[in-house]
Amino acid sequence: MTCPYLEYRQEANGERFDHSRAYCTATERFVQAMRADICNDRYDLDHAEQCEIYRKHTEEAQL
Repeated sequence: MTCPYLEYRQEANGERFDHSRAYCTATERFVQAMRADICNDRYDLDHAEQCEIYRKHTEEAQL
């Protein structure tokens, strides 16, 4: 299962990139390519429960 919170974008804030970059919609920021690969390659990953970026984001939102 690919990460439901991951998108690939070729532009942001009026800036265009040569290639698509991984963007995490849970945190509303770009993430490292290696992290995106892990998010998309772990088929048994429950993103809402096991993704440290998602968990940290939801914990901060609850404060």
